[in-house]
Amino acid sequence: MALLEVRRLSAGYGRARVIFDASLELRRGEVAVLLGRNGAGKSTTLKAIMGLVAASSGEILFGGGATARLQSFEIARLGLGYVPEERRVFGELTVAENLEVGRQPARQGVPAWTPERLYGLFPNLAGSRDRPAARLSGGEQKMLAIARTLMGNPLALLLDEPSEGIAPLLAARIADTVRELRSHGVGILLCEQNAAFARRVADRAYLIERGQISENPLPA
Repeated sequence: MALLEVRRLSAGYGRARVIFDASLELRRGEVAVLLGRNGAGKSTTLKAIMGLVAASSGEILFGGGATARLQSFEIARLGLGYVPEERRVFGELTVAENLEVGRQPARQGVPAWTPERLYGLFPNLAGSRDRPAARLSGGEQKMLAIARTLMGNPLALLLDEPSEGIAPLLAARIADTVRELRSHGVGILLCEQNAAFARRVADRAYLIERGQISENPLPA
C-alpha cells in the first residue's frame, strides 16, 4: 500500500498552471525520484503535496487520508517532512539550536531521531554543533536542513534538489544518508536534475516534462 499517493494533480500559481494531471506514489521504505530540468515543475509538485501551492484539481493522500483541507503545518504533523532547495536554516542559531526547533514527539513505526543520533548520521555537523548555521558551508547547511526535518520523526520525506550546488563529496554523503533513511523505513520523494545521483539512491523514477509526469526506468 502506498504511503503517499498523488492522483491527477493540477496546480500552479494564480491562473498560471504548472502541473497537469500528475500522478505518482511513494511506499514506506522506498526512494522515488522525480527527474526533470529546471522549470519542469519538480519543486511545484513538492510544494503542492506539502500544501504550500494550491491544487486546482486532483487528490493527494498521505497515510490513506486526503490532505486537501489541511494546512502545511497540519500535513507536517501527520508525519510528512519537507526540505526545500533553499535550505532555510536559521542562520543566527547554532546547529544544536536548529535541531531543537524541529523536535516533535516520537512516532510509531519510524526511528525516534535525537541530536546525538543525527550527529552520527551527519558527522560534518558533529563538530559544529555550537557554530551558527550561517557559518556552515552550503552542503553542511543542506545536511542541517535534512537533520532538522528528521527531528520531527517523519514517516516520509520530500527532498528538493539535495545534490544541487554542493561539493561532490558532500553530495555522496547525502546519497549515503538517503539510503540509510530508506533502510529505517522512511519513504523519500526527491527532486533531481542529476541522473547520476538519482541512480545511486532510487527505487523508482518519474520523469516530469512541462508539468506532466510519467514513470520511467532510470537512465543508464
